[in-house]
Amino acid sequence: METILAHGPYVEFAVLLMFSAAAGAVAVRLRQPVLIAYIVIGILVGPAVFGLVRAHDQINLLAEIGVTVLLFVVGLKLDLQHIRHIGPVALATGLGQLAFTIVFGFILTLVLGKGPVEAIYIAVALTFSSTIIIVKLLSDKRELDSLHGRIAVGFLIVQDLAVVLAMMTMSALRGAGAADTLEIAGSLILRLVLAALLMFLLMRYVLPRVMAAMARSQELLLIFAIAWGCGLAVIGEWAGFSKEAGAFIAGFSLASTGYREAMNARLTGIRDFMLLFFFIDLGAKLDFSTLGGEALPAVVLSLFVLIGNPLIVMAIMGFMGYRKRTGFLAGLTVAQISEFSIVFVAMGITLGHVDADALGLITLVGLVTIMLSTYMILFSQPLYERLMPWLGVFERKRPFRELEVDRPLRPEGQPQVLVFGVGRYGARLLRQLDGAGVTVMGVDFDPEAVRALAQGGLNVRFGDGEDPGLLETLPLPLPLQHTDWVVTTFPQWESNRAFLHALRVAGFGGQVAGVVRDDQHGRSLDDAGVAMVLNPFTDAADFAARWLVRDLQEKARR
Repeated sequence: METILAHGPYVEFAVLLMFSAAAGAVAVRLRQPVLIAYIVIGILVGPAVFGLVRAHDQINLLAEIGVTVLLFVVGLKLDLQHIRHIGPVALATGLGQLAFTIVFGFILTLVLGKGPVEAIYIAVALTFSSTIIIVKLLSDKRELDSLHGRIAVGFLIVQDLAVVLAMMTMSALRGAGAADTLEIAGSLILRLVLAALLMFLLMRYVLPRVMAAMARSQELLLIFAIAWGCGLAVIGEWAGFSKEAGAFIAGFSLASTGYREAMNARLTGIRDFMLLFFFIDLGAKLDFSTLGGEALPAVVLSLFVLIGNPLIVMAIMGFMGYRKRTGFLAGLTVAQISEFSIVFVAMGITLGHVDADALGLITLVGLVTIMLSTYMILFSQPLYERLMPWLGVFERKRPFRELEVDRPLRPEGQPQVLVFGVGRYGARLLRQLDGAGVTVMGVDFDPEAVRALAQGGLNVRFGDGEDPGLLETLPLPLPLQHTDWVVTTFPQWESNRAFLHALRVAGFGGQVAGVVRDDQHGRSLDDAGVAMVLNPFTDAADFAARWLVRDLQEKARR
C-alpha cells in the first residue's frame, strides 16, 4: 500500500475516495450518517493508526472549502420571508434550549476540570444540532410535514443563526485578552452595522443585476456562487470575523433572490463531497495519546446531550401547550451535536482560544451522540411507548395548541400542479390553470422567461428541473408528496427518465403528465407509468380535424 501511495497526492486522493465510498456504504447499511464513516476513515489513514496520508496541505485546503460551502448553503436557505414566519414555539424552544444548554453545559464543563474559555466553547458547541442529519432522518420517515417535524425544523433554523453569531462573537475576541470588554463589544457592533449596511446596498442595487446576468448559464451561476462564498469568506476573515461568518453572509445575501433553489440544488452535492475531506482531516488530526483523559468527560457530556437537551425541549413545549408525544419527538432531534459544533471548536483552535484537546473531546461527543440519536429518531415510536408513563409531567391537562395547529389541511400556497418547463406550451398551460383558480407553480431554467411570467403575476421559480436536488429545495409549504399533479415539458426522454427517478426518490405519489413531440417519446412515458401523455402536434391536429368535421356536418344538415 505504501508503495502505491508513494506515487503522489493524486493516488492518495483516489485511495481515500475508494475507502470512503466503502465505509459510507457500511454506514448506510447500519443506518448511520456517512460523516461517522468519514471520521473513522480519517482516523485509520492518519498518523494515529496506519499513517497512509501525506497530502495534509491539500486535504486541509479542500476541508476549508467544504466548510465555506456548508456555511454558504446554510445562509442561502435563510430567506427573510422564512425567518419572518418562524413560529413562536420554534423561536421560544430554540432560544430556550440554547440558553439552558449553554448555562448548564458551562457549569458541567467547569466541574469536569476545564478552564473558563474552553468551557464556554464546549458549552456553546453542545447546543447545536445537525440540521443536515435531522432533516434527512425526518424526510426518510416522512415526518417533515408533521407537527413535530415542522417545529423541529423551525428551531434548527434558530440554532443555525445562533452558531453564526457565536462565530462572529468569538472571532471578535481574537487576541483581545487584555482589552477592555466594552471596547470589544463596541468594535463588534460597529463592524456588524457596517457589514449589514454594505450587504443591504449590495442586495438592493448590485446583486440582483449580477445574478440576472450570471443565471443565463447554469455553469456560470454555480461558479459565481462558489466564488462569492469564498470571496466573502476571505473578506470576513480580513474584517476580524471569520471565514465561516463571511461565507454565511455570502449565502444569506443571495437567499432572497429567485435563483436560490437552483444554487442550493447544485451546491448540495459539492457541499457533501467537500465536507468529506473536512471529516477525514478531522479524524486524521485526532491525537489518541491525549484522548484517553477525555473519555470520562466525553461520556458525561454525551449523556447531558442525549438526555438533557430533549428534556429541555419537552419542558418548554409542554409549558407552551403541546402534547407530551409532540414534545418528545421534537426533543429527540436535539439529542446530538452538529458538524457545526466541530467547526466551531476548530475555529477556536485557529483563533488560539482553545487547544486540540477540546476538539478531540467535542469530536468524541459528536461520534457518540450522532450514532445513538440516529437510532433514537429511527425508533422514536417504540421508545416513546416505553417511556410514555413517565412523560406526563411534560404535558398540560389541556394541550390547547395541538387542538389549533395539528390539522392535516393543505396550507395556502401549496401548489396542486407543478409545471416543469415554461416555454410556449408550459407558459400557456400555467396561465390557463391559474386563470381557472388552480394553485400552480412553474419552474424553468431560463431567467428571462421566469422574470416575464413573474411580472405577469404567475407563481414561477428559477431552477433546472433536470437537477434531482432541485426537488428538495423548492419553497413548498409541504413536501412534494402533497402536490396532486406534476407536468414535465422536457423534450428528451433521457431528461424525463432522470426526472421521473428523482420524483420517486422524493416520495412523490401523485400523477405525472408528460408533453412529447414524437410517438416514441410518448411510448416511453407510457411504459414508465406516466398518467397522461400530451402531444401538442397530434392533439392540435385531432382538435382541428374534429372541428372541421363538425363544421362540414353542420353545413350538410342545412
